[in-house]
Parts: sequence; structure tokens; C-alpha cells
Amino acid sequence: MTQAPLKGIRILDLTNVLAGPFCCHQLAHMGADVIKVETPGTGDLARQLGADPARNADLMGVSFLAQNPGKRSITLNLKSASGKRILKELVQKADALVENFRPGVMARLNLDYETLRQENSRLVYCAISGFGQDGPLAKLPAYDQIVQGMSGVMSITGDGDTAPYRVGYPMADTIGGMTAAFAVASALANKFEDRGTFIDVSMLEAVIATMGWVVSNHLIAGQAPTPNGNDNFTASPSGTFRTADGVMNIAANKQEQFEALCEIIGNPALVQDPRFADRKDRLTNRPALTAELETAFATASTLDWVEKLTAQGVPAGPVWSVPEALTHPQIADRGLLQTHRVGHEDLQLVGIGAKLDGMALGVDSPPPTLGAHTNEILTELGYDNAQISTLKKEGAI
Repeated sequence: MTQAPLKGIRILDLTNVLAGPFCCHQLAHMGADVIKVETPGTGDLARQLGADPARNADLMGVSFLAQNPGKRSITLNLKSASGKRILKELVQKADALVENFRPGVMARLNLDYETLRQENSRLVYCAISGFGQDGPLAKLPAYDQIVQGMSGVMSITGDGDTAPYRVGYPMADTIGGMTAAFAVASALANKFEDRGTFIDVSMLEAVIATMGWVVSNHLIAGQAPTPNGNDNFTASPSGTFRTADGVMNIAANKQEQFEALCEIIGNPALVQDPRFADRKDRLTNRPALTAELETAFATASTLDWVEKLTAQGVPAGPVWSVPEALTHPQIADRGLLQTHRVGHEDLQLVGIGAKLDGMALGVDSPPPTLGAHTNEILTELGYDNAQISTLKKEGAI
């Protein structure tokens, strides 16, 4: 296998909950040495979040476990003089730093980019926030639910009866984190500039950037975005359809796919029906076409129809639950799920969905307990046992 592309790169992860940790989760799987800098006593808030109260009480909440394998944890009180000094020493040996505090917090701590670049002129500094480092909303806190609503995503999710509707997982946090990871990796790869880089990631902007078709239809074609439920707004029949035992997705976007679909359901005359003659007609008459198709689909199960459709080149698939997706061989056998020893248990955690040279990317160590690597990292910086003991007494670590 090709060497992990970020092997030898050190990232300081000063982030909490999801957007920032998810960014550094990507970087860790790409081989970076990610040092998670946490507040003594409590650490990342995600340590107390998740569906298992006992793990939350132990500061190893499921939400934390999901985004932090492969990282090392050091506790630092960044409000103390000693804590600030140690962070600056870490910066001297780091390649990048990621934080997701509200804009202005790091400046108040005297640990902002302009200060830290004095310690390392090549530092890549990434600040993730809800709305960016400037602008009228800059000081607002970053919450996924709020960003989903303000980005327009909720306005086009659901249908006419249910919109606005929240996407069922923290997509704004996740997109913000992935955008940040891409930006950090790109800055690290920049061999033309022998200087540091300040990266300003706005979750709001990152989400809007992923809505390219919807946004461009509005900006260029003057089409107002609308909530279309499970229907693809660009084509029909393309969406979710009822079968004898549930639902399935079909994406018959091309003319030849529609014609093959009509043959499979035993109703080739639909191709000649003027209501469905071309793509535009099928969009205009979507409800009538859906009714025709679902009458046929009611005669067999989802899996039967999926098998018949895909065999003839018509894109189709079942609508799985999360457990069904995770246990299917397509997922279970490709290395996305990785087993880590956490305490006395072997737990499965999700990787990042990429392979290099045929091998799934993984990390060697489980999510760290709070401060598990404090002594190790301080020793790497040159501190001896007596100095570390003093730092503990001071409350700096």
C-alpha cells in the first residue's frame, strides 16, 4: 500500500463536538499525527454526548468515539500562562492547527493566528465557525440545526406538507468539517508558498456550496427552489415508489431507461403516451406517471423489482435502514467499519469511506481517554517528571 499521504504531518486539534473533530478525523485517517488539545477535567463536550449514559459519565460518549479514533489527547488549561506556553511549544513542532471556537475567542486568549505564526511561520491555521470570521453573523454560535435552517436546506427538504424539514443527521457540521479537511490538506500540499496559511471555514457557506444545482437554478434560470420530497426535481420517473412490501428508489433519468422500465412492467404503451413522451412531459405529469407505475409495482416485492430493473440497466435500489446498510456485504466487507479496543470492549467505528491502492484507510489506536497522552506529549517536548508534576499542581494540565 502507498504510504499514508499525511504520515509525518502533525495536526493540533483544539476542536469540540463535530465539525472540527470530523475534520481532524479525516486527517488522522490520512496518516497525520493528530494531537487533541482538551480542557482539563471535561475535555471535548462530545465526551458527554450519545445514547449510552454510562459512557457519557465516563467521558467516553458515543458521539466522541465516532470522530476521534487515532488521535492523542493532552489536557491544557489555555487560560493559564503555563498552558499557553505549552501550546506554543506544540505549535513550534506542528504543521497545522484546527479550532472551532467562536470568532474572537482565540484572540482573547492571545493564541490567535497572528500570535501563533510568530512561533511557526509555516503554520496552517484553520478556524471553523458557523458563519465565518467576519460579517454581521460572525459572532453567533455554530449549531447544525441553525445552519441547516439558514442555508436554505430545510426549505427544500420534505415535501409541500412537511417542509421545512431537518436533514436526519448533522449535515452542516459534517460538511463544514469535510470542507475544512480538504482546505487543510490543500494548504499543506502547497509547495509554492514558504509561509503559513489562515483558513476561514464558514459552515453556512460550505453547506450552500454543496447546493450547486439548486442555487444555480435560482441565480441563473430564475427557478425558485421548492421542496420535492423524494422526487428528483430534474427527472421523472426518478424518486421513491411504493411496491407490494415497501418502497424502492428508481432513477430512470434517460429516455432509454424510461423505455426499458415500461417494458419491464409490461406496459410499453406508456412510451407512446403523449403525457410521458419526453423528459419535460414526464416532469409536468409526474403524479399521473407515478400512479401508473405504482399500480404495476404493487404486484411484486421491492427486491424483485430491483433485481429486474437493474438487470436491464434501470437504476434502482431498496431504501435501507441504517442497520441494514451497515450489515450489507457491500459495506461490511470493504473495511469502512473498523474494530477498536475501548476499555474492555471491542467496538466498531466508521472510517472515512476511502481506499488507497485497494486498502481501506484506518488508524492504529482507539479514541483516547481524556488526557491519556499528556505525559507522553510533554516528554516529547522535553519536560521531565518533576516539571510535569508541577504543571499538574498548577492546574495547567
